[in-house]
Order: sequence, then C-alpha cells, then structure tokens
Amino acid sequence: MSDAVTPAKAGPSTNDSRDGAHVPLRTCLGCRRREPRSSLLRLVAGTRPPTPTSVVVLVPDAAGRLPGRGAWIHPTRACLQQAARRRAFGRALRLTQGVDLEQVRAYVEALEVEHERDASRDDRSGSRHDHRRGVGGALKRTESGLDADESPMSTQQ
Repeated sequence: MSDAVTPAKAGPSTNDSRDGAHVPLRTCLGCRRREPRSSLLRLVAGTRPPTPTSVVVLVPDAAGRLPGRGAWIHPTRACLQQAARRRAFGRALRLTQGVDLEQVRAYVEALEVEHERDASRDDRSGSRHDHRRGVGGALKRTESGLDADESPMSTQQ
C-alpha cells in the first residue's frame, strides 16, 4: 500500500470561493492562522547580500512582487510582535543572520494609524452608512429580488 499524501490527508491548502475560483491561503507567522493571501502582508529579506555577521533587513512587499522567499503576517502590531518574539522570521525565510524589523514596524504602524484615522472619520460623519444595508445593519438582498423587509420587488404597477 502506498503512503502517498492525498489531498484529503494533506489538509486544505487553498480555499474555494463561492464562484469556484482558487483562493491561495497563507499562514500568519504571528498568530498562526490561515488566511487568504490578500489579507496578509508579505515580507522578504532585503536585496543587499548580507555578510555573515550582519543583520538582514526585512522589507514589506505589499504588491507581492519582490523576488525571493516570502514570509506572511497580518499587518498588525500584535502579529508582528508575536512573530518577532518567537523568532519565526529567520526560520520562515531560512536565514542564519539576525533580522532587522524597523521597515516592517514603520509600515505596519502607518497602516494602523491610517485605519484608525479612517474609522474616526466614519464615526464623525454621524449616521453615514452603507446604502446596501437595511434595518439592523443586515445587507439587503437586492440581487435576488428581495428588499430589506424581505418582500418581493415588483416591476409591475
């Protein structure tokens, strides 16, 4: 009998969206949760060749296009701190040198400040809400022909 790994044994490596499209999953080095790669931040080792005693500068790769092996985290301070505390970056990127996280910290902090500013702007605007949301914040199902009150819409008068 063969001990080959079947997809059922290997576990889910991708998630299929509702329309059947392939959605690649990655694991956050901080919290170890598997998420679609679009919700995580890719980090790569700097492009300068390191000397044996130097540290490697990690660079955020928001576009996901930089060459080299990548490591993935949620763009939050908590996940960054947790991954740094466990020294997960060196293992994930297969590095033997130390890691400099200053660029990544600055990038994550800027993202969080921008997110907080956007959230406070939405709070100040008062009753501003999504026009697709109905009573109680539930989404209207207009694409299926139903209003927020769940009554069928009619085009006849």
